[in-house]
Amino acid sequence: MQTRAVGGTGGILATGLSIVQKESFLAMYKGIIPPLISLSILNTATFTGYSYFQSALNAQRGWDIRNGFAGACCGMGAGTVSTVENLIKTQMQLDNVGKKQFQGSWHCVRQLTSMHGGSVVYTGHAVNTLRELSFLSIYFFAYEGFREQLMGATGTSGDRKWAIPVAGGLAGAIAWGISFPLDCVRAGVQGQDLSTPERKGAMRVFGDLMREKGVRGLYAGVAPSLTRAFLVSGSRFSAYEGALWLLRGGRDLQ
Repeated sequence: MQTRAVGGTGGILATGLSIVQKESFLAMYKGIIPPLISLSILNTATFTGYSYFQSALNAQRGWDIRNGFAGACCGMGAGTVSTVENLIKTQMQLDNVGKKQFQGSWHCVRQLTSMHGGSVVYTGHAVNTLRELSFLSIYFFAYEGFREQLMGATGTSGDRKWAIPVAGGLAGAIAWGISFPLDCVRAGVQGQDLSTPERKGAMRVFGDLMREKGVRGLYAGVAPSLTRAFLVSGSRFSAYEGALWLLRGGRDLQ
């Protein structure tokens, strides 16, 4: 939906049905390998980094702006990992309805690097890192705030079990909603035909989107992304908090 040509129509269901009809249900999982690998690395590095910077800044639970700064400090590292993943994923998903030249994710990496050099995997690095910086700062700030608010608002321990996944889901949806225009620009930069001699930069992609589609073009595909963000972030923070609790021997839940 983010990379659809001007004049293309259809929402999430129409887009999904079109892919299934033209290819198969398995085509919905084209480009799944890079996210599975990179997100394991990314989540480990990001949450470890966040814990370190949160302690270094003496950030407190709740609506403490220092939690946002701690998240932003992880942006550069996150962008270094996620730029490669996003490029391969985007190229694979577009290849699904285009040239069909890639047999798999590793074949895609080999083909792109052999044709354009190793630096091609960092196409869109600047805009993607800016997206990570904005996303992570809002993400952790909102999570810590909602977590403390929901933990205080629920009376029983059974109710508190829902505080962490709900806080995580809200944080993910809000952070994605605010940073989503940058992701649309990122998709436009990384979804180009990389064999063209003059590739568009982020500012040109942004200008083209505004001229051809208006502000709505910056939010193409926002509904499925927000839904995914809520579900993924709810489970992600539950796993994070659960792991900390286990590593501390069931102590220091707060």
